[in-house]
Amino acid sequence: MPDTNEVKALKRRLGRVGVWNATLSRERAAVERETAAEIESLGFGALWIGETPNGKESLAHAAILLGATSRLTVATGIASIWARDPTATANGANTLAEAFDDRFLLGLGVSHAPAVAARGHDYRKPVSAMRHYLDAMDATEYAAPLPHPAPRVLAALRPRMLELAAQRAYGAHPYFVTPEHTVRARAALGPGPLLAPEQTVVLEADQERARRIARQFTARYLALPNYANNLRDLGWPDEDLADGGSDALVDAVVAWGDPDALVQRVRAHLDAGADHVCVQPLTRSAEELVAHLRVLARAGLVAL
Repeated sequence: MPDTNEVKALKRRLGRVGVWNATLSRERAAVERETAAEIESLGFGALWIGETPNGKESLAHAAILLGATSRLTVATGIASIWARDPTATANGANTLAEAFDDRFLLGLGVSHAPAVAARGHDYRKPVSAMRHYLDAMDATEYAAPLPHPAPRVLAALRPRMLELAAQRAYGAHPYFVTPEHTVRARAALGPGPLLAPEQTVVLEADQERARRIARQFTARYLALPNYANNLRDLGWPDEDLADGGSDALVDAVVAWGDPDALVQRVRAHLDAGADHVCVQPLTRSAEELVAHLRVLARAGLVAL
C-alpha cells in the first residue's frame, strides 16, 4: 500500500470534485486543450477521461490535456489492462508523472468481457488478472529518478476488487454507482485509501426529458454484467434492471434536475465517505460540457 502521506497529498491535489468525460476523445486536440483549460479555470481539481476502442489512446490523450493546463490533475477512468502490457503502462504513467509535476493519475480497470474478447483475451478471473498485472508493473524499473511511481487507482465495485485497490493502489474509482454503494465501498476500503466515485448528471428539470436522456445512458451499462451484478448486490431486483432501468433505478444512478439538485447528489457521495466525486454531465459536445460545468460551478459544486 502507498505511503499514507502520499495518499493524503493526492487527495489534496484532486480536491473534492472533478469532471468525468468520455466524449472529449472524439474532438480535435485543439478543442480538447481549450476545454481542459476552461475546466481548470472553473476550479475543478481533476479531469477524468474514458477510454474507447476507437478513441484516443489513454496515455497519449492525457498528455494532450496535461500540456494545456498547469494545475489540473488528469486521470484515466479507466485505462484497460488489456490495451497495453504492464511495462508500457508503468513506463508511460511514470513518464507523464515526471513530465507534468505529478499531475497524472493512472486509473486501471479490467474492462468488460465483450471488449476484452474483441482484443483476443480471456476475461476469466478478473481480480487475478489485475493482481498479476500490478505485479508486473511493480517489477518494471523506470530509468529516470522519481521520488515515487505514478499514483494509481483501480476501477472497483465489489469486495474483492475493492480489497485489492486498498492493498495495491492509492484507492478506488467506482463507476455507475449510487451513494449507497459509496457507503459500502468506504467500509471495504477502510478510512485511508482514496475513494473517487463517478456520478452521472443531467442538467434538466423536466422529468420526462431528463429520464429519457438518462435512460439512454443506463441502458448501455445495465447490459454489462459487472454493473448489473453490482446493483443486484445493492438490493435492486431484476425487474428494475430491465428495459434500461426502472424510473427508480434511473433516478438512483443518474442525478437530474436543477443545479442545486445535482450539487445535493454530489454532496450525498461526500457525506457517504467519498474523498472526490467525478461528475459526468451527459452532454453532446465540448461546448455543451463547458456550458453545463459553468452553471454547476456557479451553483457551488466546486466549493463543496
